[in-house]
Amino acid sequence: MSRHDLTDDQWAVIEPLIPKKPRARGRPRNDDRRTLNGILYVLHTGCAWADLPKEYGSPSTCWRRWHAWSQDGTWERIWRTLLSRLDADSKLEWARAFLDGSFVPAKKGALAEAQRRSAKAPR
Repeated sequence: MSRHDLTDDQWAVIEPLIPKKPRARGRPRNDDRRTLNGILYVLHTGCAWADLPKEYGSPSTCWRRWHAWSQDGTWERIWRTLLSRLDADSKLEWARAFLDGSFVPAKKGALAEAQRRSAKAPR
């Protein structure tokens, strides 16, 4: 078990939020907890998927589940559940939370410049 792996308590909260797939023919499905730990390892360390340690299974399986769970809303359900638990335990300071795009700098006129270039007819 790596220091990046979920504890039993953390897994107990997250497991019900992971979509269950029906048993298919062929190779057995890689364990969801093992795969999730692999995904978290890549996200935490910033390593390439191909450099994922073998203890987490196939890098392509981890990437496919990360992608599928991104598309089907699984990550948002996990995030909302964990956030609500932290709020219930009074571990969040909402006065210090920001969800405002004005804190993200953008170059002035970047969008307009891109539109002008794409609107020109080829010569």
